[in-house]
Amino acid sequence: MSPYAVITIVVIILLFLFASIKILNEYERAVVFRLGRVMSAPKGPGIIIIIPVIDRFVRISLRTIVQDVPKQDVITRDNVTVKVNAVVYFRVIEPLKSVIEVENYLYATSQLSQTTLRSVCGQAELDELLAKREEVSSHIQDILDRQTEPWGIKVSAVELKHIDLPEEMQRAMAKQAEAERERRAKVIHAEGESQAAQMLFEAAQVLSKDPAALQLRFLQTIREISAEKSTNTIIPLPIDIISPFLKK
Repeated sequence: MSPYAVITIVVIILLFLFASIKILNEYERAVVFRLGRVMSAPKGPGIIIIIPVIDRFVRISLRTIVQDVPKQDVITRDNVTVKVNAVVYFRVIEPLKSVIEVENYLYATSQLSQTTLRSVCGQAELDELLAKREEVSSHIQDILDRQTEPWGIKVSAVELKHIDLPEEMQRAMAKQAEAERERRAKVIHAEGESQAAQMLFEAAQVLSKDPAALQLRFLQTIREISAEKSTNTIIPLPIDIISPFLKK
């Protein structure tokens, strides 16, 4: 056998080994098809051997995928048009199903997320959408998880990012918030006046029962007035004090 033939055979063997040996990372699995039929179970991680031409493999990542859902035009239950976008966190837990049951699980999950987002947000009123984001997100996550389960995908979380309101709705909500703050201020002021009146009434009842207490309060008031830096001080005398002198 000539040296050229030996070199050719060695090169063919090396090329065959190079095409046969594949290395998968810890987070990867390979679904192998042999003549169109699926092998028993996904292979990996580490080194796997496939037969060139006869075998074909699909590399699947098991890491969590973060997928941004584009802004969707949503009409809420109370007929308000808003734009809503979200973030979906999911990962493949069964590589075999993700290849066999759906053509492109990334695209399918993205489309399903958009339609589910519009459907769930359209069933809620605007106030619920703004105040109960966690409940809406949890509801979307439950629906997506059930529908993607046959594809071997687990949806771990869904988070609403932004809810864009029309400008006229933003102005209306600002006016509503301002009116609410004014109402609370008036209520607090009225409650303070009511409590002050009640306390004055109770104080008047206490003073009316004991004339000496009234005199002490009068003297305390004179002391407070004298503490101020005023030039003239007018002190009213109760009629009870000067009545004995008037009788004489």
